[in-house]
Parts: sequence; structure tokens; C-alpha cells
Amino acid sequence: MINKILISDDLIAFLEKRNLVNQYKKAKEYILKWLTKQVDLKLREPKNDKVYYFRLNRQYRAICKIEGDILKIFDIDDHQN
Repeated sequence: MINKILISDDLIAFLEKRNLVNQYKKAKEYILKWLTKQVDLKLREPKNDKVYYFRLNRQYRAICKIEGDILKIFDIDDHQN
């Protein structure tokens, strides 16, 4: 179970620039409550890399790794490009 979500200041700025902060906060709440189907939290291919992604909205996905009970977001991907 995930108890903490870490994201860099650069990615927060990216979210603010694209008006995605509210979607991020809502997705964060769902993940912390372990309602992963709401944000479509999935393991990316190749699965042995242990890289996950979840949906912020129809266009953007957050790319992350789970280390223990901490989810570390390291990229925001434009899923439509």
C-alpha cells in the first residue's frame, strides 16, 4: 500500500503551466486510498523494469516507480503524442 507520493518541483511547475494541479491532487487522493482503478494505475512494458503509470486526464499520464510504500513520480507524459 502506498503511504506517500513524491514529485519534483519541476514536475509541479509542469502541472501548473498546463492547469493539471487539480487533476493531480484528485489522482493522488485516489492512489493514497488505494482506489487504483479510478486513475488506471498500471505496470508499463517491459514489466521487469517495474515502471508504473497512472492517468491524470485523457491526455496526460504520470510515470512513476514504487519503492516500498513510496510512489516516486519522475515524468509526466503527453499520452496523445
